[in-house]
Amino acid sequence: MVIKNFRIGSLLVAGFTLACSTVALADTTFVSDQGHTEVFFGWSHAGVTRQNAEFTAAVATVNMADDLADSTVEVEIDATSLSSGVVALDDHLKTADFLEVETYPTMTFKSTSIEVTGENTMNVVGDLTMHGVTKPVTLATKMTLNGEHPLGKNIDYYKGQWVAFEATTEIDHQAFDVGGFSTGPIAITINTEMKAK
Repeated sequence: MVIKNFRIGSLLVAGFTLACSTVALADTTFVSDQGHTEVFFGWSHAGVTRQNAEFTAAVATVNMADDLADSTVEVEIDATSLSSGVVALDDHLKTADFLEVETYPTMTFKSTSIEVTGENTMNVVGDLTMHGVTKPVTLATKMTLNGEHPLGKNIDYYKGQWVAFEATTEIDHQAFDVGGFSTGPIAITINTEMKAK
């Protein structure tokens, strides 16, 4: 499986900064809100159609530093939470033919560097570990919120400091020893809303 478009709103994180910033983020730790974190992935089925699925359980942590280059992002995804909406397909993708979740129940991403590319965009580079294999990937990330949550005035849960991110990437699943044949790159998309601890 190739993973791209990982809207890891989770993974994501970094971006920190910048002209769109409304709150100082230095030395602040943000943790993803499970109810508003999505990790989607999609692939080509024999070049005929696109298929998509989601990992429904993921936790992202972002530690912001004064210098963005010193900030870090970590994401942990529960591979057993895979859901395509088709039980038979889910069961097959979880077997040794693909993700082998009984042996490798967790996928992780750990950032190694962050490159700010625009006012609210950045490339988050890091190591993705899946199926026992670790490879470098780059998440093209956009920060969509930095400051007070729009719902904070009416709902106590949303009070405080928040950030939100969208992140995408692509991976070659065969590079991670997942699947016996190529379906082309796997697109991963991650969306996440994160609250300051």
